[in-house]
Amino acid sequence: MNKRPLILVTNDDGITAPGIRKLIDVMKTIGDVVVVAPDSPQSGMGHAITVDSTLTVDKINGVNGEQAEYKCSGTPADCVKLGIREVLKRKPDLCVSGINHGSNASVNVIYSGTMSAALEAGIEGIPAIGFSLLDYSWGANFDNLESDIKKITLNVLKNGLPEGIVLNVNFPKSKNEFKGIKICRQAKGNWVETFDKRVNPMGKDYYWLSGEFVNLDKGEDTDQWALEHNYISVVPTQFDLTAHHFIQKLNNWDL
Repeated sequence: MNKRPLILVTNDDGITAPGIRKLIDVMKTIGDVVVVAPDSPQSGMGHAITVDSTLTVDKINGVNGEQAEYKCSGTPADCVKLGIREVLKRKPDLCVSGINHGSNASVNVIYSGTMSAALEAGIEGIPAIGFSLLDYSWGANFDNLESDIKKITLNVLKNGLPEGIVLNVNFPKSKNEFKGIKICRQAKGNWVETFDKRVNPMGKDYYWLSGEFVNLDKGEDTDQWALEHNYISVVPTQFDLTAHHFIQKLNNWDL
């Protein structure tokens, strides 16, 4: 590209999260950055959009050569929609989401606000990447991710992505150097969930969701395997949820 690419940056942990601050810093070395991110944490929102209340977008930065930043009252998907339709003066060349505090590998991609923002960009025909680190701590160290984030981003800008496909990138939590980058498929796994039932001072029951992730996939080509063996996982992800392999069998039903 002859000119600096225009990059839309968003996330689901909120605009003040350390992860997005690191992602902004990396993207500024690559292109012109505009940030549209939630004004508060929106983890686990999936692809929710706001349809029954109003949305606000407030500019909080963008003077003296700093990147333009906007906080949005909505979900990550709302941020991308508003960023494209109302904030940016032209269609961005790339959308990056993250860096998420916590895993978005395997089935987590379904619940992820981080990846839903990337998929929303993909729906709009914009190349997009979701970045996540397997560390839920607010004080997680993102410093050793910079070079690989830049490498993956520059490759997407150079090579492009097929229509409807975005990249789901997860980094293992490790104090050692990563073994490399592995192109993977999404592992089959699920959460075995429990609810911690409690009673508030007014006598009303309330619940805290808890659970444990169980990897049901023994394959060595999955994102879970890669992360467990200190590789960065990259999964090409699509928003077409059609089970194409079942269409012919379904056509044989007496419907």
